[in-house]
Amino acid sequence: MTSANATGVPAVVLGGSGYVAGELLRLLAGHPGIEVAGAISESQAGSPVEAVFPHLAGCFPGLRFAARAEVPALVGRGPRVALFSAAPHGASAALIDEALGAAELAAVEIKAVDLSADFRYPSTADYEAVYKQPHGAPERLRDFVCALPEHAPETPPGHVGHPGCFPTAVALAAVPLVALGLVEPRLQVVAVTGSTGAGKTPTPTTHHPERRSNVFAYSPLAHRHEPEMRRLVREASGVEAAIHFVPQSGPFARGIYATLHARMPTPRGAAEVRDALADFYADSPFVEVVAEPPRLQDVVGTNRCRLGVAVQGDALVAFAALDNLVKGAAGGGIQWMNRLLGLDETAGLVRPGLGWM
Repeated sequence: MTSANATGVPAVVLGGSGYVAGELLRLLAGHPGIEVAGAISESQAGSPVEAVFPHLAGCFPGLRFAARAEVPALVGRGPRVALFSAAPHGASAALIDEALGAAELAAVEIKAVDLSADFRYPSTADYEAVYKQPHGAPERLRDFVCALPEHAPETPPGHVGHPGCFPTAVALAAVPLVALGLVEPRLQVVAVTGSTGAGKTPTPTTHHPERRSNVFAYSPLAHRHEPEMRRLVREASGVEAAIHFVPQSGPFARGIYATLHARMPTPRGAAEVRDALADFYADSPFVEVVAEPPRLQDVVGTNRCRLGVAVQGDALVAFAALDNLVKGAAGGGIQWMNRLLGLDETAGLVRPGLGWM
């Protein structure tokens, strides 16, 4: 059984029972060009999707989670298949490799978007230096591109490794500032994230009693997303920028609020900087530049990122607010898949925010 949309490209979601997978399913339930053909979860195989995600009641009647062994049959539906992976890093690459191999054997055209970290680096050495484990499908790396849709004017011919939620927020703010020479290429970043970014399994620092009414930094100046930010900014702007990153745990479920500090070689007014950012993203439907510092609640549940700036003399502060589960993961992944399939980039993603949380 599939979603009510039975005319679109069939999609298979790997790692289907986590928060990001739940967001993929929520967004795909209303997608005009993609239908959900299957969601893979070894731990939930056989369980109704609506039992694991009660908030999706009525969206996928009869759809049950499938086991990994069912992937070849699902991707063999063809002639085109969309593959999303919401599996954890370290596990995603091997799952994607199996699915791509099955599609190749069945002569099915397949496009993949990986939402884990497994295809964010161009080489195994780069990946293994950060994630401290062997890559699960090194021969597939050459077929993947890692970039944000807003910073990639040409759609890649193969597959996409979507950047993580922290790198998405930081790069959307940093790239135009650095590329346009508005700031010196040395950025201090503090970003507060919601608890969903840590996944479903509670840990001593992600369990609700530890986060409620609490804010604390973790892995300051040593977080694994910092080198991903530097690579994204370098490749999109052509400038090697130093980025010093301090992530913080916030007492909310969804969202990232990033604050970037930099120096301007030529002091400018806030309105001039905002105009430059707005021009840079004039053709980017999901990036909005606002007059005041953005508010997180205004973007939660959407695929939007809102940017704001403040200046004082040669000091500039930029703000980026987005939903880590949507623009930072599932929504950004669907945005990429739309382009890979030749659909409108905004398909299935133009929807209001959640408002009050």
